Formats: sequence, C-alpha cells, structure tokens
Amino acid sequence: MKQILCAISLILLVSCKNQEESLKNVTSDREIVQANMSGESIYQFKVKDIQGKDFDFASLKGKKIMIVNTASECGLTPQYEQLQALYDEFQKSNFVIIGFPSNAFEQDPGTNSEIATFCSKNYGVKFPMMEKISVKGDDIHPLYKFLTQKSKNGLEDNTVRWNFQKYLINENGHLDKVIAPQTLPIDESILEWIKA
Repeated sequence: MKQILCAISLILLVSCKNQEESLKNVTSDREIVQANMSGESIYQFKVKDIQGKDFDFASLKGKKIMIVNTASECGLTPQYEQLQALYDEFQKSNFVIIGFPSNAFEQDPGTNSEIATFCSKNYGVKFPMMEKISVKGDDIHPLYKFLTQKSKNGLEDNTVRWNFQKYLINENGHLDKVIAPQTLPIDESILEWIKA
C-alpha cells in the first residue's frame, strides 16, 4: 500500500512539475509578444501633410490605419479610386488611410502641390495625404524604417516592393499586416481586417 501511495505521489509531483514548466513556457511566450507589442508604435511619428502642416500620428490612437505609398504615374495609380471608396465607407468606423507619395520607383516626380491637385482632380482623394518621402534606400524615412524592420515594428522584416504597398496598423499603433501592392484596397482580406 505504501508503495502505491509513493508511486501516486511521485506521478503527481512529476505532473505538477510538467504543468509548471508548461506554464513557464506560456508565460515566456506571452512576455515575448508583450515585449514586441510594447516596443515602438506608429504614435511616435510626426510628419508633414501634403500642404506642409504638422501631422501627429498620436492623434490617431484607437483607430485602425492603412498606410500606403502612392504614385501618380504607375500602372497601379487607379487604386486611388478604391482607396477613396474604402475611406468613405469606413472612416466613421475608426479607420483611416494615410497616403505617402513617393518617387522611390521613379513614378511620382511631381511636387507636393502637383500631386495634391492630381489626386483631387482625377480621383477625388479626400483621405489624408502626406508630403512626398522616400520609402526605401539610404534616405528612407524613419516611419518606413519602422514599417520595414522587425526590430522596430515587432512583426516582420519586409521591403517596399512597389507603389501601393499597404501597411495595416491596429488600434494600438502596431503593425498587423503587410499587403502586396497588387492586392486591391477592397480585397476581402482587408475588409475583414477593418471589420474585425
């Protein structure tokens, strides 16, 4: 009888130790995720809008944000129309699109003023547009360093592959997803993310 009780006690002790180790691993994984999520956020950035006024990302706390690098002379330029439709539909649901014109692929050579006129006249763009910046290379803007470097965004390393690459930022200011340039703004995966 004593041997049976000893065996049961030993099994319970081993089982408790295994559960304790398992809990430590879960806690450890949770701490890693929290460390990533408590790192840098989009809210640290201040930029200039396309009219040269200050724009503080901290003003967007609590909103889902799509950041997209745009170009006026690209085969994907018609995406402006769907971006504006998406903005019209969801702007009252704590969602905003922020456009960053860029000549990184030599398809937006115009000035900020020319780009603003082009966007308004041809596509009725009313979502916030920022001043033209570099989204890759040696002169990459600090915001795009954040979006493309895992050490800063906590999600992944990536590169801006072309115009109209989309970055989806959650309500806490952290990068959730990177969407390929050719994926349309009204793609189901984007709509599901906005509605979630």
